[in-house]
Amino acid sequence: MFMLFVTVALVHLIALMSPGPDFFFVSQTAASRSRRQAMYGVLGITLGVAIWAAVALLGLHLLLSRMAWLHSLITVGGGLYLCWMGWQLMRAARRQAPAGAVPTMEVAAGAGREHRFLRGLLTNLADPKAVIYFGSVFSLFVGDDVGAGARLGIFALILGETLLWFSLVAVVFALPAMRRGYQRLARWIDGVAGVLFAGFGINLILSR
Repeated sequence: MFMLFVTVALVHLIALMSPGPDFFFVSQTAASRSRRQAMYGVLGITLGVAIWAAVALLGLHLLLSRMAWLHSLITVGGGLYLCWMGWQLMRAARRQAPAGAVPTMEVAAGAGREHRFLRGLLTNLADPKAVIYFGSVFSLFVGDDVGAGARLGIFALILGETLLWFSLVAVVFALPAMRRGYQRLARWIDGVAGVLFAGFGINLILSR
């Protein structure tokens, strides 16, 4: 059982460290706004992971295999949301002056704390990696022989690891040097981030 927890922890850490929509959302929010604002996004992402993990522990792979339409609905809906996020970022980048230092995630993600939390949640739920990871890779490690106690332990492990990793990302990208660098290159960073978000969304839709 100990090796199961170690394996799940390592696999999940690798999945977290792989750059994706969650990482770009947290890093840009921290650099453009503040660490506190980014942490609201982190809490939203963690809730999204809790939802995915709970469903996976209840048999997500079986559900998706028996209901192909549900898998298509999730992937298309998530892809469209990511494309919308990308479009918002690209619009914000175009509206900035070349040397602008105005935080653009304000336009793309809303100003209030609840907006950061909701954007973090929706970004995670729309993440193409989440569908693949929790629907297949993660489910492989949680077979029918894993008891309820172990499942709860794995659930807590996944949430704790997610919260710690993205909190670290928020702290690093909120450092003064990172924020100054962002302000100098805000137009280009937002433009590239927008293209990446749109790319994630298009890839998710085409791969269904």
